[in-house]
Amino acid sequence: MVGVVLVAAGVALLAVVGVLALLRGGGDEATPRSTLVPPSASASPGRTPLTAFGEVAVEVVAADGGSDEFCVLAAETAEQRRRGLMEVTDPTLGGYDGMLFVFPDDDNGGFWMRNTPMPLSIAYFDQQGALVSTADMEPCGDTASCPSYAADGPYRYALEVPQGGLARLGIGPAGSRLRVRAACGPSG
Repeated sequence: MVGVVLVAAGVALLAVVGVLALLRGGGDEATPRSTLVPPSASASPGRTPLTAFGEVAVEVVAADGGSDEFCVLAAETAEQRRRGLMEVTDPTLGGYDGMLFVFPDDDNGGFWMRNTPMPLSIAYFDQQGALVSTADMEPCGDTASCPSYAADGPYRYALEVPQGGLARLGIGPAGSRLRVRAACGPSG
């Protein structure tokens, strides 16, 4: 009887430790690893986030040194990165300037547009925020034959915007840099 009580107490203790580890972000892929505003937080005033995505402010520094700050949706977990802007038809993205895909390590995989009805442009940035390359991506239906759009080299961040929107953010081939900030300010 004492053995059964000890086993039950041990199982209960392991369950409590496991729950605490999940709450603290114990390495689970679904737990954000940075200071991005989590999906459960309120959106910045004037913006409507997509379900299950956080937000983050990004600063784009142009080759001439000028910079602007923008508020974008954040896709930081594997599930968020898989989902991305699939099935989104709102060209205003709920008041956000785009979606930033954040990778824990350098990546070189391509992006595709399966189930994405809106044409998008993508900019890939390395760990230091230097622009790697850009591409315009065309909508594709629910088919495995959608093309993949690869970066010209390893990247840590990928920023998707409605097609043609990279120039509005100051992103171009002449040496743009991206700095990831923390919280977005109110829209205006």
